[in-house]
Amino acid sequence: MAGSMMNDIRTVGVIGAGQMGNGIAHVCALAGYEVLLNDADAARIDAALDTIRKNLNRQVHKTTIKQADMDAALKRIKGAAKLGAFDACDLVIESVIEQADAKKQVFSDLRPVLKPETILASNTSSISITRLAATTDRPDKFIGVHFMNPAPVMELVEIIRGLATSQETYDASIKFVQSLGKTAANAEDFPAFIVNRVLVPMINEAIYTLYEGVGSVEAIDKAMKLGAHHPMGPLELADFIGLDTCLSIMQVLYEGLADSKYRPCPLLVKYVEAGWLGRKTNRGFYDYRTTPPTPTR
Repeated sequence: MAGSMMNDIRTVGVIGAGQMGNGIAHVCALAGYEVLLNDADAARIDAALDTIRKNLNRQVHKTTIKQADMDAALKRIKGAAKLGAFDACDLVIESVIEQADAKKQVFSDLRPVLKPETILASNTSSISITRLAATTDRPDKFIGVHFMNPAPVMELVEIIRGLATSQETYDASIKFVQSLGKTAANAEDFPAFIVNRVLVPMINEAIYTLYEGVGSVEAIDKAMKLGAHHPMGPLELADFIGLDTCLSIMQVLYEGLADSKYRPCPLLVKYVEAGWLGRKTNRGFYDYRTTPPTPTR
């Protein structure tokens, strides 16, 4: 039965055309799926399609894909300004801002649109799948499918079952992820799952190290790159992820596990309050308006 459900996935809807959403649309189209890409802001759809085109072109130049693959993938992706177009989808992946209320609103808007058999997935990086599923009309067909950032490059996808997720939905989701050329890792439905449960508290601790004056931005990142062989320093990585996303994940951990070790660093809160969210706003722990980027502390 799981195989038949998997075979029925031909059209994938992606809601949210930001960094994660356009990456997910990219890998789905490249794997042969028809893709509909939606965002509440129609201008973001056009920007996402342009980003996808540039990223595919980069893969062609690196010879990881052929020009024909790029051309075919671009033909498979269509912008969908209205969710009504998602009535054709066999799988819908939500990838909006990491806030439960925003995600629940998307699921509410999808309720009158989706076919009864459509699988509904969330790309949430930290929020309870069981809690999100309970707000939908299909908790048995609801699952967490957490892509790593950037989705076209990173090999892993976390698969998270909610309490009501059926075995059929889980099996179909595993096969779908594998069809994208990705490796699936099963994670239990606990706050932040596996990767972010380990990664984001490390970033938060790096921010505490900065906050307490143990080291500068430059020293902390240099220490972790050269002393632990991390490809990016933790503060550089925080800017890449988005400081607002890091804060949201820490808040989910702090509230969900009630352990003081997950308390968001006050400096992280201050940066988010200032609107210094990292690369996407050109300022975070680094100022990206200069070349090379300049540490802000």
